[in-house]
Amino acid sequence: MTPPPDKSAPPIRAVRIEAKCPGCSKPGTAQYRPFCSKRCADIDLGRWLKESYRVPTEEGPEDADSEGETGRNGVSGQDR
Repeated sequence: MTPPPDKSAPPIRAVRIEAKCPGCSKPGTAQYRPFCSKRCADIDLGRWLKESYRVPTEEGPEDADSEGETGRNGVSGQDR
């Protein structure tokens, strides 16, 4: 049998750890969370827009020639 819990001890609370800026590792601010400044947020946005971040997959690149011959709607390039 386990002894009854000690009621004199305070309850355990979760401790919130301040997030660090993913760009420069400085403490983040509430206004630009999780970033420390607008500059770091804009740098991160630029990396997303330039497709610098990639999710690894097991799929290979699609064959560009097969799409170019028939197009997306199934009509060949010569019939247009």
